[in-house]
Amino acid sequence: MPHVDADIRGQMGTQDFVATASLNFVYVADSARMGNASKEDQRPYAFTDTGFIGQNVYLFCAFEGLACVFRASVDRERPARSLRIRNNQFVTCAQSIGYPRV
Repeated sequence: MPHVDADIRGQMGTQDFVATASLNFVYVADSARMGNASKEDQRPYAFTDTGFIGQNVYLFCAFEGLACVFRASVDRERPARSLRIRNNQFVTCAQSIGYPRV
């Protein structure tokens, strides 16, 4: 079930291809679930975890012959508003997936 009942792909990145990608993952960290991590450690932990997840998605896409772009260049405020994430959550990165252009 979609989190938002609208096509908001164009809001998920700054590059043109984002709006037409078959799928866009937007990675969101939740600081409330980071246990005793200090405020200064939360962001590095979240970005590191996002990188691990993104690499796994890359490996799957390579196996399936899909195109995949991991993007740190994200307007983090716009997706946060569109996805209605809570104050204790923040967008880390995004990843676009689709069929390669031929």
